Amino acid sequence: MPELPDVVVYVERLNALLAGRRLDEVRLLSPFVLRTVDPPATAAAGRTLRGARRLGKRVVLALDGGLFVVIHLMIAGRLRLRPAAARPHRTQVLAVFRFGPDALWLTEASTRRRASVHVVAGEAALAALDPGGLDVLTASPEAFTAALRRERHTVKRALTDATLFDGIGNAYSDEILHLARLSPTARTDRLSDEEVARLHAAARETLAGWIDRLREETGAGFPEKVTAFRDGMRVHGRFRKPCPVCGAAIQRIVWAENEMNYCPVCQTGGKVLSDRVLARMLGRDWSGWGLREDG
Repeated sequence: MPELPDVVVYVERLNALLAGRRLDEVRLLSPFVLRTVDPPATAAAGRTLRGARRLGKRVVLALDGGLFVVIHLMIAGRLRLRPAAARPHRTQVLAVFRFGPDALWLTEASTRRRASVHVVAGEAALAALDPGGLDVLTASPEAFTAALRRERHTVKRALTDATLFDGIGNAYSDEILHLARLSPTARTDRLSDEEVARLHAAARETLAGWIDRLREETGAGFPEKVTAFRDGMRVHGRFRKPCPVCGAAIQRIVWAENEMNYCPVCQTGGKVLSDRVLARMLGRDWSGWGLREDG
């Protein structure tokens, strides 16, 4: 799933390349991608793109007249910028937004069709789609601590809860926890003040650092290689590879469509967590985690 750094760069490049241009056509190639009926998607056509913004993990196209097109990429959704004359592949392209000679494609490399488009009118309707999580890049230490301790969760679950924290998903939570030297199964109500401060600093450093990397990688173009598995990541997607800090083999737990990657030396005191042990430890907390990673 594209997370905060990916969405930030998507938004920046949309503003650089398409803002101020007329949205000439909205074409829905999948009958399931549109999740709203009023106003209709056709109401967006003919309006000028005032700018793009981020709402959690959603990309928002703000059009004149107070209309918003809200694109949620979910796990397999991506945005592609293509020439308007290009022919979209109907098995992967869900929607096409044409801006003169260019077209923004919403694609999804999955048959489950979770990516979605909402068309809403007014700031209040847009705000209703906001999960409400805290932006850790701008949050004070006090605000971060309050959000973290609002509910009793594992720290991995808390970081990926879109109602608690904004834009953090499976991949970057792994990276944050490794940098903070914290076990993903640590309970939020049992963390010391020093551990919470360490987590806050690690979250800010990880997210800001990856935003800078992705900006540099994208340059003046448009993001084409949005993935949860990137060269340079500390632990995510590096199962059995050496930890960049201590050299121990990275371990992984896979649960449904989620996974968590960690270093047993740097994060769990030398313990390798087994699937069964983890399930007993987390119980309902883990079963709900994947369902809440939707912001």
